[in-house]
Amino acid sequence: MQRPGAARSFPLYRKNVHLTFSPEISNNPVVCRLAQDFGLSFNILKAQINPGRVGRMTLELIGEKQSCDSALKFLESGGVVVASASQRITRDEESCMHCGLCTAMCPSHALRVDRQSRRIVFELERCTACGLCSGLCPVKAMHVETD
Repeated sequence: MQRPGAARSFPLYRKNVHLTFSPEISNNPVVCRLAQDFGLSFNILKAQINPGRVGRMTLELIGEKQSCDSALKFLESGGVVVASASQRITRDEESCMHCGLCTAMCPSHALRVDRQSRRIVFELERCTACGLCSGLCPVKAMHVETD
């Protein structure tokens, strides 16, 4: 694991996953172990626990690919059901009118205004596929695609 603040010579690996926790493990701090034991950062994109105590969570994992793979095996060995998030966001470049509305809601800052050109830049590698932008876009230039 690398020290916080140390320079990286490789791009960070990102993976979106859906996790399902049984009632027996929904009270355990399994997700915090991803940071402690595997050196990963994570964004919780969606989380809920229903009245029967079944937990569902969508996470963006960020770190070294090997660490992400090891962390997912750890979760599965602990009874967590892991599934890859199968949706992604695309943008129709011709439809986009660069109004900037999407940038206000993008939690990962994958959509931003280029200060020189005043156009919206979409950085796909930062996108967590949350879908907020697709609901906001007045010309429907942002699309949620599923596998």
